[in-house]
Amino acid sequence: MGWSRIFLRLLCLALSLLVCVPLHLAYRKIHYGSPFPRLFLLLAARSVGARVRVHGVPLRRDVFYISNHLGWVDILALGGASGTAFVSAAEIGEAPIVGWLARMNRTVFITREDRMGVADQINRLREALADNWSITVFPEGTCTDGQSLLPFKTPILRVLEPPPPGVLVQPVVLDYGRVAEWIGWIGTESGMDNGKRVLARRGSFRLEVHFLEPFDPRDFLGRKAIAAEARSRIEPAIEAALGKPLRPFGHDAGSVRYVAKTADAA
Repeated sequence: MGWSRIFLRLLCLALSLLVCVPLHLAYRKIHYGSPFPRLFLLLAARSVGARVRVHGVPLRRDVFYISNHLGWVDILALGGASGTAFVSAAEIGEAPIVGWLARMNRTVFITREDRMGVADQINRLREALADNWSITVFPEGTCTDGQSLLPFKTPILRVLEPPPPGVLVQPVVLDYGRVAEWIGWIGTESGMDNGKRVLARRGSFRLEVHFLEPFDPRDFLGRKAIAAEARSRIEPAIEAALGKPLRPFGHDAGSVRYVAKTADAA
C-alpha cells in the first residue's frame, strides 16, 4: 500500500505539472509575472498530504520572509501560501527535475563554501528582492524536528545591510503539530528516503503556517540584530503552538557545525 500511495501522489504531481507548466510558459510570453508556479506549489502540497492552513497576512511584495525549517514540504506550503521565491543551496539547482522546478519559481542558489563569492551572492539576492517581490530564507541552515530551533546563521542576511528601500522582514512559523518529528528531514536520513517516507504516509496531515507581524529592518543595527529580532518572535510562537518550551536539537548537523548536546551537557 505504501508504494501505491507513492505512485498515486507522484501521478498527481505529474498531472499538476502538465497543467501548470504550459500555462506558465504561455503566460510569460505576454506578462512577466506568472501565478502558475504558486498554483503548482498549492496543488503539490495537497498532493503529498499537507492540509495547509494560513494564519496572519503574508505581505505580497517587498518582503523578506524568515522561517523555521523542517523539510521540503515547507517549500510547497510557503510557496503556495505566498508565492515567495527561495534561497537554496547550489546543489539543489543541479538536481534533475527539482532544480528545473526551483528555477521556474525563481530560486536564488548560493554556495556556502564560496566565501570569495559572497558579494556576488548578495548582489543576486538584492536583484531577486527587486525582481521577485518576496524571498524566503531558512536561517537555521538545515532542517530540524519542529521541537527545536537552531541558532540563526546571519551571513545570508547581509542583503539587509543596508536594507533595500521599502523592504520589510516578516517572520514565519511552520507548525506540523503531532507529525512534526516524523515529517522532519533530520539525522542521517537521505533526501530520497525522506521523500519516499512522506509520500508513502497514510492519510493527510495538517500544516499551520503562521505569518507573524512584519518589522522594519532599518530599526535594527545590522544583520545580527535583525536575526535576533526575528528569532525573538519565532521562538515564542513555536512554543505557543507546542504548548511547551523548545528543547535542544538532538542530532548533529555538520552543514551548520552544530553538535548535539549530550544529556549531561544539556
